[in-house]
Amino acid sequence: MTNKELADLIFPNITKTPEDYEAMYPKRDLMEGAKVVRFAPSPTGFMHIGNMMSATINYVLAKSSGGVFFLRNEDTDQARSVEGAVEFIHHVLNYYGIYPDEYEYNGKTVGNYGPYIQSERIEIYHAFIKYLISIGRAYPCFLTSDELNEIREYQAKSKKRIGIYGRYAKFRDISNDEAARRIKNGEKYVIRFRSKGDFNRKFIFEDLTKGKIEMPENDIDVPIMKSENLLPTYHFAHVVDDHLMRTTHVVRGEEWMSSVPLHYELFNAFGYKMPKYIHTSLILKKDGDTIRKISKRKDPEALMFYYEEKGYPTLAVIDAVLTIANSNFEEWRTNNPDKPFYEFPFSPKKMSSSGALFDLDKLDNISKNYISKMSASKLYEEYLTWAKKYDEHVYELISKYKEDTINFLNIERETKKPRKDYENYSSIFPKTWYMYDEEWNKTISYEFTKIINKDEIKSIMQACLDQYDSNDVEEVWFSKIKELCDQMGYQSNMKVYKENPDQYKGSIADFTTVIRVVLTTSNMTPNLYDIMKILGRKRMIERLNIFIEKYN
Repeated sequence: MTNKELADLIFPNITKTPEDYEAMYPKRDLMEGAKVVRFAPSPTGFMHIGNMMSATINYVLAKSSGGVFFLRNEDTDQARSVEGAVEFIHHVLNYYGIYPDEYEYNGKTVGNYGPYIQSERIEIYHAFIKYLISIGRAYPCFLTSDELNEIREYQAKSKKRIGIYGRYAKFRDISNDEAARRIKNGEKYVIRFRSKGDFNRKFIFEDLTKGKIEMPENDIDVPIMKSENLLPTYHFAHVVDDHLMRTTHVVRGEEWMSSVPLHYELFNAFGYKMPKYIHTSLILKKDGDTIRKISKRKDPEALMFYYEEKGYPTLAVIDAVLTIANSNFEEWRTNNPDKPFYEFPFSPKKMSSSGALFDLDKLDNISKNYISKMSASKLYEEYLTWAKKYDEHVYELISKYKEDTINFLNIERETKKPRKDYENYSSIFPKTWYMYDEEWNKTISYEFTKIINKDEIKSIMQACLDQYDSNDVEEVWFSKIKELCDQMGYQSNMKVYKENPDQYKGSIADFTTVIRVVLTTSNMTPNLYDIMKILGRKRMIERLNIFIEKYN
């Protein structure tokens, strides 16, 4: 039996050849230098920060070069697929505005190089596997699970390389007639790639991040088609797909670097040009005194759920990701504060080779900066949208007190140096709860510092309210506060107070802290004048009375 006859036996219904698919998926008509990139996650888990970095880099590469960014669902490992994972991938990309040019979802296909779901491309893979069998570069392997386990155990114990190669490739050289007999008898089998590599020989691979690397040739006969569902393995499917979809650049984690020799040989087996590879560094985090790889199991911030639930602005997350992706991104952002992130000239050479340290404190700073630049109305709408999904109680409150909430968020906002109080939307309410009467009437704990005498606090607050006029501009209001301060034995001039502190009850800072704490419970708040104006006299009197009642 010839190789072609064996191929026909295994795939009797496959009539198309690789040449037919070459004609069906011609080279893309793009300008010179345009990059064709893909985000190709496996739905075996929910999207994580490493996925996000790959997606963002791919998007930037495509947009900055006039290329194409497509989404491919690599679902060949169906036994490990997680329900809802595909939906979440699409949700995250849409949420962050990283829109694929080509994709397939919910029965809709956009683009001419699909299907974009691997399980729908089985006939294509079978045509390419059939071709490999017909030229002697693939063969059916009948090793059982028990035999495979025995081989792995022996190799591990003997400290040999794990895999089917050399004498372990028991069915590599059986006759086609023997293989056909076993197939007709119903024996389970996989299709393995017949490697021509020699592990003792080296080849040069150029990674766009790490430069030229000398690597040993692949000599392992890897499975390229599983016995279950006759689906291809990832290694094989991605070679076929990246060629037919005309992918020019592949962005993937450095954990895939060890697969390069195999992929190099698979591309060569078909005579195809290999895409250029950008292997991204591992994402690390600081854990106490150690630095380790970020973990999807240990670290909540590893999964993309975290950032949406916390309410980080989408552009802040993207900027944080690009900050660890390229060492010069921060400088570019400083010089181009208003440019869209996809105009950043991403360079693989600017990626860290030792790992990318993802720092939540850094994200918080980036996020505070973004939020500080929003108008109060824009921030309110973002906050409201977040609360509607993640905090019903906050949603009801800020919907009811819309004007007060916007006014409060606007305190010290439209200035050269706006306040940077909020790192995300979930951090707003814990710092603003005192503006809502429903919350105020719950248990209150005051943060008084220097002045703690109840009667003195009452006197200061009462005097302040007696002379309060909501029509006063801030300068007039503060002049009145200073006069009261001096009249009641405090010093309104900080310089004078510091020279002779024992001559006074306290300073203007101590005096205003009393007012601040009675009205908000906190000694650290935004501008007191604005807070008082939002609360109004009636509510301030109610809060003074609650203080008196509580301390009686």
